[in-house]
Amino acid sequence: MVLEGNPEVGSPRTSDLQHRGNKGSCVLSSPGEDAQPGEDPIKYGELIVLGYNGCLASGDKGRRRSRLALSRRPHANGVKPDVMHHISTPLVSKALSNRGQHSISYTLSRSHSVIVEYTHDSDTDMFQIGRSTENMIDFVVTDTSPGGGAAEGPSAQSTISRYACRILCDRRPPYTARIYAAGFDASSNIFLGERAAKWRTPDGLMDGLTTNGVLVMHPAGGFSEDSAPGVWREISVCGNVYTLRDSRSAQQRGKLVENESNVLQDGSLIDLCGATLLWRTPAGLLRAPTLKQLEAQRQEANAARPQCPVGLSTLAFPSPARGRTAPDKQQPWVPPSHAFAPCGHVCSEKTARYWAQTPLPHGTHAFHAACPFCGAWLTGEHGCVRLIFQGPLD
Repeated sequence: MVLEGNPEVGSPRTSDLQHRGNKGSCVLSSPGEDAQPGEDPIKYGELIVLGYNGCLASGDKGRRRSRLALSRRPHANGVKPDVMHHISTPLVSKALSNRGQHSISYTLSRSHSVIVEYTHDSDTDMFQIGRSTENMIDFVVTDTSPGGGAAEGPSAQSTISRYACRILCDRRPPYTARIYAAGFDASSNIFLGERAAKWRTPDGLMDGLTTNGVLVMHPAGGFSEDSAPGVWREISVCGNVYTLRDSRSAQQRGKLVENESNVLQDGSLIDLCGATLLWRTPAGLLRAPTLKQLEAQRQEANAARPQCPVGLSTLAFPSPARGRTAPDKQQPWVPPSHAFAPCGHVCSEKTARYWAQTPLPHGTHAFHAACPFCGAWLTGEHGCVRLIFQGPLD
């Protein structure tokens, strides 16, 4: 049995959550205009990649890490649609040669393309996520293998797009974060070729989907003890919400869901076809337990001297190494209640039930419930089991 602890993957209640030690999360900005000298920048939220329990196996390094804090930038770098051009193909290369001009190119045929130019938006900050290690990608994400760890080696074929998606955050309260499929490349362009799903909207504008798509699921009832899994939707390049396609790469789009939006909520899941990210808001993170609360739970559990009902050995929840001011990133912490099956990662009953009922996309057709700590597919009738401890024998 493994006792684990990434508090951000549980719903925000103290009985579910484990240690909060990962203070090394990358912050993509220095203090913004509203921050006073010495103050932390305004945080929009955090992205956590499921399956790594707070740290990549090879360690979090630079932009390649298991979690990322999105904070207010010193200067706005957001963009918004401006002008739409209908052009012939020979002019496409010329139109896309200006790296200072963000644009989205929709190839309708060999002789007709539509280019939508984007202009600077002083009200938003943009963060880009993808597999590419180029500088325009703020958060480099690699494929997660079931059971934990990244798919590595030259033979591993990634299904995550190099420029998978982008998130735009309002620089003013309430700092709303919105997600869009596809990110701008080194030429500040998003290119949708002839085979990509694309269409004209009723108001005469253009929209489209990426090859493997960007899926989003918002939890029903908020991310709390009453949470239930929501419905998976696909987000378009322009941020509209659609029902899922027949398969991830099908050219026929789903139906427009007019009463839903691309605004991220606490507990929203973002699937990039190879890795699933969890979005946590600052308010949600503030409801996570403190180290003092976790230590009190550990001492209470150890004071009961629980025993294994099979071997009758006394079970102990270890303390952090002496001399440390915070737990090691790999140090397991729990409330001993339930364990995911078959991996054995432990959390509270409500957290276990939530993730056991949450189908995570896998491949182009399948969905599987998985352990949020290691990514292992859950098995059995309920996907988790209740832990049974025996009191000490006299």
